[in-house]
Amino acid sequence: MQAQGKDLSSAAVNVLRLLAAAVATGVLVAAVALPAIGGAGLTVNAATDELRLLPEELNEPPLPEKTILLDASGKQFAQFYFENRESVSLDQVSDFMKTAIVAIEDDRFYQHGAIDIEGTFRALVKNSAGGGDVQGGSSITQQYVKLVRLNSAETKEEQAAAIAPTVSRKLNELRYALAIEEKYTKPEILERYLNISYFGAGAYGIQAAAKRFFGKPASKLNLAEAATLAGAVQNPSKTDPNAGKESRQRLLDRRNLVLDRMAELGKVTPQEAREAKAKKLGFKDTPVPGDCDASPYPYFCLYVKYEMLNNEDFGKTPALRKRQLQRGGLTIKTTLDPQAQAASEKAIKQYVKTSDKPVASQAMVVPGTGAIKGMAASRKYGQNKKKNEISYNLPADGMHGGGRGFQAGSTFKMFTLVTALSEGLKIDDGFGTGSGYRAPSSSTFRDCKGNRVGEPSHEVRNSSEGGGGFKTLTTGTLGSVNTFFMRLEEEVGLCDVVKTAKSLGIKRADGGKLQEVETFTLGVNEMDPVTVAAAYATIASRGAYCKPMAITEIRDRDNKATSYKPSCKQVLDEEVADAATHIMSGVFTKGTMSGIGGIGRPAAGKTGTTDAYTAAWFAGFTPDLASAVSLGDPRGAFQHDLMGVTIGGQYYSYVYGADISGRIWKDSMGRALKGVDPTSFTPVNKERFGGCSGGRCAPKPPPKPRGDSGDQGDGGGTDNGGGDGDSPPPDIILDPNGGAPIVP
Repeated sequence: MQAQGKDLSSAAVNVLRLLAAAVATGVLVAAVALPAIGGAGLTVNAATDELRLLPEELNEPPLPEKTILLDASGKQFAQFYFENRESVSLDQVSDFMKTAIVAIEDDRFYQHGAIDIEGTFRALVKNSAGGGDVQGGSSITQQYVKLVRLNSAETKEEQAAAIAPTVSRKLNELRYALAIEEKYTKPEILERYLNISYFGAGAYGIQAAAKRFFGKPASKLNLAEAATLAGAVQNPSKTDPNAGKESRQRLLDRRNLVLDRMAELGKVTPQEAREAKAKKLGFKDTPVPGDCDASPYPYFCLYVKYEMLNNEDFGKTPALRKRQLQRGGLTIKTTLDPQAQAASEKAIKQYVKTSDKPVASQAMVVPGTGAIKGMAASRKYGQNKKKNEISYNLPADGMHGGGRGFQAGSTFKMFTLVTALSEGLKIDDGFGTGSGYRAPSSSTFRDCKGNRVGEPSHEVRNSSEGGGGFKTLTTGTLGSVNTFFMRLEEEVGLCDVVKTAKSLGIKRADGGKLQEVETFTLGVNEMDPVTVAAAYATIASRGAYCKPMAITEIRDRDNKATSYKPSCKQVLDEEVADAATHIMSGVFTKGTMSGIGGIGRPAAGKTGTTDAYTAAWFAGFTPDLASAVSLGDPRGAFQHDLMGVTIGGQYYSYVYGADISGRIWKDSMGRALKGVDPTSFTPVNKERFGGCSGGRCAPKPPPKPRGDSGDQGDGGGTDNGGGDGDSPPPDIILDPNGGAPIVP
């Protein structure tokens, strides 16, 4: 602590008393004349005793610091802040800046103790006269105290009290200042003051101000720049260069005043001051990107943001989580893989334009961990409707900033297939189907509460009203035959299918309850790509469902790191998952993606096109990566369907799941896995799942016309949504039981 040898006259003490009385009665005028200070009289110690100015510990909460997001390789891609601030040590600040701020704000800073008597009395008079100037004329230590109290205020009332023009507030500041000077050295106080101060233009702290004003770190500030920022501290609202020409002129005048003061004190030569004053202001207005709209990966950024705000793992209350995100100075490492992200963006751009009304979105998830590797959409994120921007998280659910999602269509048939395999059916088990299906009675289907939800009056039909025939788990899946899956859902039970879907993480994008209706297997529920991709990743990981995760580590402002592990649970028998994979692998060679083809490595998946072509999906996986792609019109899928539309510059009479979503999936997954050695699926247990069981085997088919082969093509739409419509194989397919041929 510095020596406190300065005298304080008894008259000065009386001034404090008079000021207090005057403020209380409201008769104080601005022109109060201070008695002479100094000479014989009370010492500072005696005065502080009389005024009961004893050191009082100041609560110094951490300063609001920006939070940054890093991708898996450690590169920053987004930041959040309540105040744009980067705290730095004093050795990271140029000597010009240290000298300038002391010269203009408290030129006796290194000589006086906790109380700068002359400055204190000036501030008492000035503040008592009104105005509530945050940057009052007291010592740097007292200013630091005021800013700490203002910064820690939680309410408007507390903020007002922190800058109230009262003697009691000033006396409290003096008490805190005594404690601060005992606690820190002068350089430590100056460092804290430079980091907490507001300089204008949204810049808090000297480092952020140097970058914002001049596009350089605080260590590189020259004389004119340092004088500019030193001048800005006194009243940053009046000298904010973003406020217009008048404010910039006031800032220039303040800069020159600082330079004159530095020359007067002998800190610079008159010549140096003149040369600095001759320079232009030099304000660069360097942008400071914040939040997700400024991120190159806005949808992934949004997912992380809402995960932080909504997940109790990151704070007990919403307010605490928001405060941590905006002020905590966190470094959040994420699962974002730049290669996978770029692959998704490139593939989407190839097939869907940003100007198209229908929008494609995709999410990539790692089987066995749930790590989200990439999230992309065809539209840019933003508020500008004229530019066709969209203001919510297209690939995600509502809990992560998303919207209502789109009906998932026949991607949901996978859950019925898995349920059947879990309940003992074999890959060649099946039954005869017709071109249409009606529930025998309302009790044929019951939801998980036992309610009857069958609709005998409603007929589900196949695509193009194609004929029926005997379908197995394999051929029914490869052809995505609606009537077969309705019959299969009847066989295994609606509630069991719903339970299977839920165990694989399925929940509606809008957060509502799943619609447990007759056509559940046809995908009537609105979904998001992240949720669907995670469900399909469960099959790839042999039945281990992993909750989607985007955050792997959070490092706090003190460099303390907290790691986050995958949250996984075995929900399916491994061999059941293997059997489902075996069947869905044929989608690329014998099924609805055969016209598009695979990716040159083991892969499996399922197309999905909804009733009346309102949305189109493809969901699939390799052992190393799973992905789901949706396509629909966010203006309203039923009002704006995918019939007679131009997307990506190409006209489509009807958009099937394979047409655009399938192609995006194929191209993006190939690029995302480039450099990754292919991994094989675990072969199906033929002893358990091979062949067919009694009563479910196919009847011997009649002789086929020479040269004809293949499976039933495609499923069809239903009036209440959820029908398929996946693009059939390219050749005409004849039904083995004599049904009408299906012409693509």
